[in-house]
Amino acid sequence: MCRGARFALLLVGVVASLACDRNVEPFDPNEVVEQPDLSRIFPEGAERSGDADTLRGTVPAEAPPAPGGGPPLRGTIRISDELAARVPDQAVLFLIARTGAAGPPTAVRRVATPRFPLEFTLGPDDRMIATMPFEGPFQLSARVDVDGDATTRNPGDLQGEAQGAFAPGASDIEIVIDEVL
Repeated sequence: MCRGARFALLLVGVVASLACDRNVEPFDPNEVVEQPDLSRIFPEGAERSGDADTLRGTVPAEAPPAPGGGPPLRGTIRISDELAARVPDQAVLFLIARTGAAGPPTAVRRVATPRFPLEFTLGPDDRMIATMPFEGPFQLSARVDVDGDATTRNPGDLQGEAQGAFAPGASDIEIVIDEVL
């Protein structure tokens, strides 16, 4: 690299380091958190848009109401005799309702240290996304998870599925946990 190119590169580095003002200060655990002054961003007259107060934080923004949902699903989760001894003491059970093979589950219930047979209800209050309608038909599955993390599927976790699809309000649903991952 020629001397002029090195000098230019050095000059660019110096200018970049001087131009970067990130206003980084040491962490202060006693600092009081305050609402920022948004009047510089939303000048006088912005109120006419209807969103100014919400954007300024003076009017709490309300989430849209959740779509209606049907009544909860009810049933029993059992574990096969062959797998009953394989349930660890600190296991977590995940009861999952899906409306299709892809995408997020519609509803999930987490049960720490489950005891079988386990009576369950799963309804609109268990939705993963509050704005997602609780409308079936649902496929139900249950997984006994050793590490308690719903996103992992580890060897040794136990699972089972209910046979069929169920509309909201269905009862007497039976899920048998009979498979080892």
